Amino acid sequence: MSRLGAAALATLATAAALLLASCADAGVYEATPVPGQQTSATSTTPSGTATTTPAPAPTNPDVTVANCLQSYAPPPQLPPPGQMPAGSTMARIQARGRLIAGVSADTLLLGSRDPVSGQIEGFDIDMLHAVSQAIFNNPNKIELRVITTAQRLPVLKAGSVDIVARNMTITCDRWKEIAFSSEYYRSGQKVMVHLGDTAQGGGPITGMADLVGKKVCAPNASTSMTKLRTFAGVIPVGADTHTGCLVLFQEGKVDAITGDDTVLAGLAVQDPYALVVKAPAFTAEPYGLGFNAANVDFVAFVNGVLAQVRADGQWTKSYNTWLSALGKAPTPPVAVYGRTR
Repeated sequence: MSRLGAAALATLATAAALLLASCADAGVYEATPVPGQQTSATSTTPSGTATTTPAPAPTNPDVTVANCLQSYAPPPQLPPPGQMPAGSTMARIQARGRLIAGVSADTLLLGSRDPVSGQIEGFDIDMLHAVSQAIFNNPNKIELRVITTAQRLPVLKAGSVDIVARNMTITCDRWKEIAFSSEYYRSGQKVMVHLGDTAQGGGPITGMADLVGKKVCAPNASTSMTKLRTFAGVIPVGADTHTGCLVLFQEGKVDAITGDDTVLAGLAVQDPYALVVKAPAFTAEPYGLGFNAANVDFVAFVNGVLAQVRADGQWTKSYNTWLSALGKAPTPPVAVYGRTR
């Protein structure tokens, strides 16, 4: 099959995936290092008991102050599943009978709809299953609501979801509007180009500097787009999602896509003529689960759940299931606590 024919088929498949997502309610890669492992920070036991030592500023240019990664310390011990404290956010969720979560349905490896089972699955979704298990003693009591990148903060502020698990970077600016869990994954921004594309001098494309005068896509209202706009001479093009960027990429309307290495790995799986540039990530992207700023008790509770997930092997098992294309499973990011209201 010709390159054009294969790309056309891939575009149709991607468009179908987008349609499924909109109707729902419910290469070779280098692993990005986890700079958080170099810091001193709060560590936890499986029960959520915390000890704290000072942490230096993280390396993410969007996270310039150490306390941007600080979240609320978990309780010394989590309540038993099905026995949430009276009056708590968790008790309200338990009484409702389901956790309502904002997710992606088209971010392969993190949150995407399986075309056979119809279920949304991925690394981010596994974090939600752990939260559901801790509340209900059932990992599947979740209503998944598909949202775009730009909708993540608005749905939390409006209270239309309890939690967002959609590869969202923790930043100081976002903390002014919502609350975050402790960091549950450390990604980094890279760039994806067409296989065989070269820089102006004829050599390989090694980074954003080789894309001057080219159109590069990133989702609107994302840290990827914010960073993209800092590269002089590169033409930013926005889309609702990275899958939207992939459609534009396959149609020849953009020359490259930039985003987290986790996301680009999933896009490259869908397009045999795409290549993630083999260069170090040019940002660090600490992922956090998002919450309404008023629900501090729920944030602390989920931080206790994440402490268990890191400690008992669930985190590594999920990484090996979904993200092994990025390399050997790293040590999970170290939780940083100490935030007060």
